[in-house]
Amino acid sequence: MIETAQKVLQIEADAVLALKSRIDENFTRAVQMILDCQGKVVVTGMGKSGLICQKIAATMASTGTPTFFLHPAEGIHGDLGMLSKGDVVIAVSYSGETEEVCRILPVIKRMGLPLIAMSGNPASTLGIAGDVHLNVNVAEEACPLGLAPTASTTATLAMGDALAVALLNERGFKAEDFALFHPGGSLGKKLLLRVEDLMHADREIPLVPQGTLLREALFEITSKKLGVTGVVDAQGVLVGVFTDGDLRRVMEKGLDSLQLPIHEVMSRSPKRILRRNLAAKALKIMETHSITSLFVFEDDEGIVPIGIVHLHDLLKSGVV
Repeated sequence: MIETAQKVLQIEADAVLALKSRIDENFTRAVQMILDCQGKVVVTGMGKSGLICQKIAATMASTGTPTFFLHPAEGIHGDLGMLSKGDVVIAVSYSGETEEVCRILPVIKRMGLPLIAMSGNPASTLGIAGDVHLNVNVAEEACPLGLAPTASTTATLAMGDALAVALLNERGFKAEDFALFHPGGSLGKKLLLRVEDLMHADREIPLVPQGTLLREALFEITSKKLGVTGVVDAQGVLVGVFTDGDLRRVMEKGLDSLQLPIHEVMSRSPKRILRRNLAAKALKIMETHSITSLFVFEDDEGIVPIGIVHLHDLLKSGVV
């Protein structure tokens, strides 16, 4: 079983690597055709190829290229009405002779829609019909019977990914753009939620003057329930921070330590974050420095804190 699985992976890996030499002017033309598209990209294919087409369409749609999947069998029974002038069609059939796909080619041609053909045979009906042909031919299928599409579908999927990523780069598509299409789940939260969406502000910020006795500062730490307090000077500038971890270390020296001014036992140069930064950046800073909270500032020049964000806030939001 292990030997069989390893052979399958090797065959499919070789099939994908063989595509590198076929990334030529035809691939460039295909990308340009899609970039020039004034309508939508329509991907169509039957059977296993159809399933690959659905994934290609989904990847393109999520990376800035409006795309949808058209089932060719449904197409010949009315769904070709989805097509309109300005669209570009990507038709996929490894043999290039799939009946349902070939039957919709005349309609695509009659409408004057650019056609990107993706098959394993440039001389096939589909290959000849395409304005551009992308060759996804494989030396062999991973299926020992040579019947079930395996290496060929993997190669087709990889070619689709190559198209999608090339388009993404050409469009200058950024993480912020990607986030707009993925608002749900942890991915969307990591890309969309900003520190200002989660921070505690105004009276919720734990702060004490630097002359405050430690025993009095404990009331601020306890009442704000964040396990920390910032220490500020007379102008409200943050000069230090004192956490419940610092308290444990101070208490090891005896109860008399509670009579000390907090500025004598605080940690200086506290880590900071800007309100416009992504919440994911706040999490990274916390992980790097093994801390659980960050004071928030308006901008890089800010010296007076406008908020505080705690690890628990990130956990509750789903960023983690």
